[in-house]
Amino acid sequence: MRRILFVALSVMFLAGCPSLPPEQPEPSTPVVPVTPSEKPTPPSEKVPELPKMSTTDWEGTVQPLVEQLVKANGLENGKLLLVDTVKNNTNGALQTMPATNALCQALSSKHVFELVPQDQVQSARQSLGLSEEDSLGLRSKAIGLARYLNADYVLYSIVSGNSDKRDIVMQLMLVQTGEILWSGHGDVK
Repeated sequence: MRRILFVALSVMFLAGCPSLPPEQPEPSTPVVPVTPSEKPTPPSEKVPELPKMSTTDWEGTVQPLVEQLVKANGLENGKLLLVDTVKNNTNGALQTMPATNALCQALSSKHVFELVPQDQVQSARQSLGLSEEDSLGLRSKAIGLARYLNADYVLYSIVSGNSDKRDIVMQLMLVQTGEILWSGHGDVK
């Protein structure tokens, strides 16, 4: 019985061992000596050019619209105005903060409205859970933010178009009712 058990275990052990194929020599590739002047040059990869960044004259773009805005009928001087962040509805990237800053500077130089300070706007945005670069900026969000800040008016601005031709549309709304008091548009320069 021991013998049969020993033979069975030996067969099982040997059956589990893999058999190795006979070693075959690898084919050798001939080495061709290269002289220093004949060294092959790697193919040159052309580095793609970076896209040219065009600068936008935001001051020149918003100044005529601000001139129209301050001459609009039915506006009360000294009222609190929220300048909402300019929205990007173009087919490309657009830095909207320089546009918003230029708009605030142009409005503050006219001394018609009292502007909500940008630090209060940032704090209110964080409190309400609105991001600075909110691409889904709706008029209702702008009015809600203005109500939160106790502003009388809100200026809502959208840049649309493509990289060749862009335009800006601005709307001044009464916060209490949401009524559009003034609307203007112009080309982005």
